[in-house]
Amino acid sequence: MSKIVIALGGNALGNSQSEQLNLLEGVAKIIVDLVKDGNKIVLTHGNGPQVGQIFLAMDYSAHGEVKTPDMPFPECGSMSQGYIGYQMQQCIQDELERQKIKKDCATLITQVLVDPNDNAFDNPTKPIGKFYTKEEADEIVSEKGYTFIEDAGRGYRRVVPSPMPKDILEKRVIKQLVDNDVIVIAVGGGGIPVVKEDRIKLLEGVEAVIDKDRSASLLAKELDADILLILTAIDKVCINFNKENQESLDKLTVEEALNYMKNDEFAKGSMLPKIEACIDFVKGNPTKKAIIGSLEKASEAIKGVSGTVIMDK
Repeated sequence: MSKIVIALGGNALGNSQSEQLNLLEGVAKIIVDLVKDGNKIVLTHGNGPQVGQIFLAMDYSAHGEVKTPDMPFPECGSMSQGYIGYQMQQCIQDELERQKIKKDCATLITQVLVDPNDNAFDNPTKPIGKFYTKEEADEIVSEKGYTFIEDAGRGYRRVVPSPMPKDILEKRVIKQLVDNDVIVIAVGGGGIPVVKEDRIKLLEGVEAVIDKDRSASLLAKELDADILLILTAIDKVCINFNKENQESLDKLTVEEALNYMKNDEFAKGSMLPKIEACIDFVKGNPTKKAIIGSLEKASEAIKGVSGTVIMDK
């Protein structure tokens, strides 16, 4: 039996509500299979495409004919946690019922503390929302002033600050649920980023998206998990990505990963934070294991026949 924290990429959940629901039905089968093997499961997920869609819809409604109230970006992040968590939780509950397994599943709206002085606020890097052509992105920049980057050869996306997670504020509740054998969905989208004003001791949401893999790594450490499983759109980590000499990697040590990072083998805002999250989880912990693999082959990744395994040595 293992305690597994699974980070599911937002881009792996499709581009619409119906597409996401169909994909999550498959995810539920994978999760329940892992549960049947005796594992304790904690799920996190990305929200880059989803929070971008929600913010665009709210922005259009507020500044179009309807004139609804402006919706702050952190509130849009909380909506994405609820929306994705609801569908994920429902699919898992349905699959548990089909297989006559008596187990609870719960989604927890989660806040994550960040440093208001984090340099990330001056250098937005986290892609959100849909992909655009260069011409479409330039037009939006002229209208809205947003920052766009080219994202791993797939098009242009808006980027927002991605500060480092410092503390998961609901970590004790998550631990209690896990200890009571509940399948937990938490820290969605990396968590709702909040800062704490020491002067008045109040929390305040900020306009940013924390990288969900970094938050998943922090959560895995807090829970003393055995495995951090990062699921994405590719089967294995690659070097020379999208080149003629592209090479898939079965295993990586921390030292090897750091050397590849020095050679800029992993794209910022894409594979790089995943590798960094894995290193953070396993470094100095020889019994811990991090795996990066595809959603479709999650079970195979846990069994060691797919994905890229990252260990301390």
